[in-house]
Amino acid sequence: MRSRRAQPDDAAAIAAIYNDGIEDRVATFEVSPRTAADIVAWFDASRPVVVVEDDRAVIAFASISAYRLRPCYSGIGEFSVYVARAERGKGSGRLAMKALIDEARGSGYWKLVSRIFPENETSLGLLRRMGFREVGLYEKHGKLDGVWRDVVIMELLIPENLT
Repeated sequence: MRSRRAQPDDAAAIAAIYNDGIEDRVATFEVSPRTAADIVAWFDASRPVVVVEDDRAVIAFASISAYRLRPCYSGIGEFSVYVARAERGKGSGRLAMKALIDEARGSGYWKLVSRIFPENETSLGLLRRMGFREVGLYEKHGKLDGVWRDVVIMELLIPENLT
């Protein structure tokens, strides 16, 4: 496995992996499948996106989006990480997050944040092992399939960019 910066040619693979996560209902409030065209819109200078590939295909991705539009939050990135269903538990999520943190560091981000369903113990465990800390819990943050869901707030400071 190896990580690299994602390219627009990766959009179909990223969409397929993201759609696994949407379908599984354990990683996102989103319910509508994404197309490659939806993903191509992510590729601009301000949104780091990385992929992990093996000898066959892209098997995981991680991305950063804007946390808030106000300039005072410009160094905070909201991140996501997704792994193809058949590849989960093999280390590609960790590799994707390591690459994303490196991209964030190089892009001047001082903090990464995300909200994770409490039931998504795999993601929470990965983030804790990578140095993220649990900030708190948003209760009834949103509905998924008509059911209120809580989310755990996770963050990682990037010390090199806090000067």
